[in-house]
Amino acid sequence: MVQFTLKSIAAALLATALGAQAAQNQLQQVTADIGPNPNNVGMYVYKPNKLASPLPLIVAIHYCSGTAQAYFTGTQYATLADTYGYIVVYPQSPRSGTCFDVNTPQTLSHNGGGDSQGIASMITYSIATYGVDPNHVFVTGTSSGAMMTNVMSGSYPNLFQAASAYSGVAFGCFAGSNSWNSACADGDVSNTAEVWGNMVRAAYPGYTGPRPKMMLWHGTADTTLYYPNYEQEILEWTNVLGVSSTPSTTTLNDPQSGYTMTTYGSEVIGYSAEGVGHTVPVHETIDLAFFGITGGGPSSTSSAPPPPPSSSSAAPPVSSSPSNGAVAQHWDQCGGIGFTGPTVCAAPFVCTVSNAYYSQCL
Repeated sequence: MVQFTLKSIAAALLATALGAQAAQNQLQQVTADIGPNPNNVGMYVYKPNKLASPLPLIVAIHYCSGTAQAYFTGTQYATLADTYGYIVVYPQSPRSGTCFDVNTPQTLSHNGGGDSQGIASMITYSIATYGVDPNHVFVTGTSSGAMMTNVMSGSYPNLFQAASAYSGVAFGCFAGSNSWNSACADGDVSNTAEVWGNMVRAAYPGYTGPRPKMMLWHGTADTTLYYPNYEQEILEWTNVLGVSSTPSTTTLNDPQSGYTMTTYGSEVIGYSAEGVGHTVPVHETIDLAFFGITGGGPSSTSSAPPPPPSSSSAAPPVSSSPSNGAVAQHWDQCGGIGFTGPTVCAAPFVCTVSNAYYSQCL
């Protein structure tokens, strides 16, 4: 894939890095046999000193011209891991320009090969080697990494519970191209929600299990992966997840001035950033809340970051009795918009609101 022009990425991520607290440990390369990895995608891991139980994993995927190390230092996922006790895996592209394979039939199919299979092997390796809970695995990325986030969510839906993509394109938008697709990048590829959804479903024929919920970020002034791609992503994932593409709610200036948050049921959230180019700065604390990681951690003495901004200070509705008599355990989700599980916590824990979409037993 050709290299993007990424001066705006570098500036945004540098600013984030300068303002971020240093992670406690260093990024470590994994050289062991992780399983099928046909393109030899590099695997780098950040493991904090204290690990949560159950143990979450975030797969954080870099942009074109970037590296695992650059995304490690340029975002705060590792620093926040020191507070919340999750592991971060940073894949590294194996090719010149360091873009990821998001266009070949191999990467766009389950166990078909390509970069996506290598990243999937990193997840299964992490589960087997580090004790990651397979029910707490999440993926995020910027630009080419956001495109790969869409690919992983489509080709390996069985591995993830949630995804957050910063300035990407819909799964399959680059399909059939010789690495770069100008029509897609320029926002000229438009499909119905059903056509997009069928592309995702065809990636893993016969799969009927759960699929990751999606959070999508895009700047209106993006001139690398143009803004119309944002609408196509929303059409795709609302169809895949079976929710209406008409917003359930729209909130202006959330999480900051110029941003508009739209929700589509509880499964898809979009953030449109007015006047922002390529790419939208990473909002790690919002990602962690969406993933259900925030609200607690392995150390009660850690200094946790503040919860993400909310459009309302009111707590989400919580029923007075647990679902089907079940009781949520320590660290489990117990409430939030669209949540249908147990809402009463096992003693002595209390259902505590992190944001409108997530409450947790603490």
